[in-house]
Amino acid sequence: MPALPRLALVALTGGLLLAGCADKPTRSAPATHATTTARTSRAPAAQRPHASQSAAAHKAEQRNSRLPDNTGIAACDDYLSSYLACHRAARIYAPDQLEGRYQAMRTSLLRDSQDPDIRPQLAARCNSLAIQLRQALHGKPCEPEPAAAASSTP
Repeated sequence: MPALPRLALVALTGGLLLAGCADKPTRSAPATHATTTARTSRAPAAQRPHASQSAAAHKAEQRNSRLPDNTGIAACDDYLSSYLACHRAARIYAPDQLEGRYQAMRTSLLRDSQDPDIRPQLAARCNSLAIQLRQALHGKPCEPEPAAAASSTP
């Protein structure tokens, strides 16, 4: 196999791996163990879930309020701008899940664009996501369905 196709295959595989793991937070083993130990020694079980959920929700709101409007990376901004129309056309998610999935992807990409360790790989990740989406479309255009066609089905 010539070197150029092999290199392209390796790059694509690497991009797919990055895309698959992109929304997973990185954890070190000692930090996970310390967190588990702290949880078991703090409060009764009935109090823990509610307190940790509200604290986590508060932290997520603070992080999201500081996010920019776009990533500043053309491939990612293009992917996000076409996300809803293309996923709707490809019928990847149920219509009632689409907005939530979009917001999760948008938040993930915007947050990663602010991380200097992740930002250099972000263009490759977004290009990989766009390639996967084009493959899922099977040649269909990324245009929203007309409202009349959607409402005329029983």
